[in-house]
Amino acid sequence: METVRVSFELPRSIFSALRKDPEGFVQEMRIAAAVKWYEDGLISQSKAAEIAGLSRTGFIDALNRFKASVFQYSADEIVSEVSDH
Repeated sequence: METVRVSFELPRSIFSALRKDPEGFVQEMRIAAAVKWYEDGLISQSKAAEIAGLSRTGFIDALNRFKASVFQYSADEIVSEVSDH
């Protein structure tokens, strides 16, 4: 897999506020971004797992930790889909 390095500066205090070292912070940021983008329907579950640096099972665990749905459909969409058939 071809990769691209991205870097940016953050205040040092952010690491202690979140009780993370820089590497842990970056990992948590990748997971949080992937969860949000998945939740918004912008990316698939497998792409989100890749962005997060997790297995698909690990990403599903992260969704649970963030209290995000594993499904990309709202309850209304599911009811509508079921009632149409």
